[in-house]
Amino acid sequence: MYAKIASLGLFGLNAFPVDVEIDISRGNPQFEIVGLPDMVVKESRERIRAALRACSIAFPVASVMVNLAPADTKKSGSVHDLAIFVALLKGMNIIADDTDGMAFIGEVSLNGDIRPVNGVLPMVMLARERGMKSVFVPDANAAEASVISGIEIYGVKNADELIRHFRGFETLKPREHYIPPETAYDEVLDFADVKGQQSAKKALEIAAAGGHNALLIGPPGSGKSMLAKRMPSILPPLTFEEALETTKIHSISGMLSAENPLITKRPFRSPHHTISSAGLAGGGTIPRPGEASLAHNGLLFLDELAEFDRRTLEILRQPLEDGKVTIARASGTVTYPCTIMLIGAMNPCPCGYYGHPKRKCICPKKKVVQYLSKISGPMLDRFDLHIEAAPVEFADLSSSEREEPSSEIRKRVIAARKIQEERFRGTKITCNALITPGKLNETCPMDDGAVNLMKNVFDRLGLSARAYDKILKVARTIADLDGCEVIGRSHIAAAAQYRSLDRKYWTEE
Repeated sequence: MYAKIASLGLFGLNAFPVDVEIDISRGNPQFEIVGLPDMVVKESRERIRAALRACSIAFPVASVMVNLAPADTKKSGSVHDLAIFVALLKGMNIIADDTDGMAFIGEVSLNGDIRPVNGVLPMVMLARERGMKSVFVPDANAAEASVISGIEIYGVKNADELIRHFRGFETLKPREHYIPPETAYDEVLDFADVKGQQSAKKALEIAAAGGHNALLIGPPGSGKSMLAKRMPSILPPLTFEEALETTKIHSISGMLSAENPLITKRPFRSPHHTISSAGLAGGGTIPRPGEASLAHNGLLFLDELAEFDRRTLEILRQPLEDGKVTIARASGTVTYPCTIMLIGAMNPCPCGYYGHPKRKCICPKKKVVQYLSKISGPMLDRFDLHIEAAPVEFADLSSSEREEPSSEIRKRVIAARKIQEERFRGTKITCNALITPGKLNETCPMDDGAVNLMKNVFDRLGLSARAYDKILKVARTIADLDGCEVIGRSHIAAAAQYRSLDRKYWTEE
């Protein structure tokens, strides 16, 4: 008896269709799976045998051959268990319903329960693109799958429930389409908690408004981490398209919850400085997304930047430019998106007081140079804004006056982002930080005063082409916050001052 059931597989972030073909014929009793399965897929034979016993169904005394097509594509994980199980039931004539237009995803446990799997969202998206009518997924994944409209989602708790559904005893109801709630900012930290640091707050507002990378440098206790951890409270909400992209990455990493199946807040990732290269950029024998990709469309915060391994940091150089991480393995090449805001925070020396106006640095000059050299010139060049977090004054700390809350800053950020949204409508550019070189002159017009000042800054500071572009993009954001279409002299002056700290700290011999 022959049967065919549709399933879906996953390699990296990309889903692909899989046809589970089964042939039950006379011969020596055996149960074989072919079609380039990995060990986990092969082990599904024992899980399915036990699940059949749990459903009081005898395994056929026959030759059972399962083929996972296309046969030249590697199949991995337990995602095909449910499809193989249904194909076996159909081949045994236990269920006779027409299963065309249906896909099955899930792991079958020994007692017949259907366990959740990672990566359901991108697989359901592919099923809809291929014109599937319905997808059967583990009940724990049903909320995640229901984010996708235009296709019926059935959540299955156990094998018995599925059999009763197809035999007409107890029909399953499709899950209602998930409608995400409005993004709430109530639980995040607020900028109103930060005393003083008005200059640093303004710089981070510019970074949030344009999606720019920023580096905070200052002595211990000046509030660098406190400022960076409040950045999510002023970031604009994700668009639905951005939310889907971000959720796909978290889906394949198994980081979604049934309560929040769609990520609507921009991610904030803050890995420890002992993280490995694979942990930061992604990798492994079976390629997995790293922290950079998990922060896609959000913010990656690297606290104590100089304590990170230099080779680990250097891995970020290309992804920061390209907005993606490409991992090559013998089994294939995987590309994960990582369009991120990178916020770094560091002390200027091992003791932390180099350049402090009141406390003397106790580090030998050689140690200071060695410490700062952990951040290479090319890496430093990728930060659009260099922000000095000065020591907080007593008057600021003891003041009872309430600081400006994040909600007010966020309004200005969202207004600036709406200007950018209109400017870049019809393109893949979503914010000023992502302006391509070909569109720079078109989208960043300068008046005569701005052009003259930019020329003086470029010549005096000996800027690289990348630094020139970044100053122009930051000036574009400052102009957007001011509501100006043409970049003026004051906007260039403000943007240029955020490129001065490398001259203060990194030019000392």
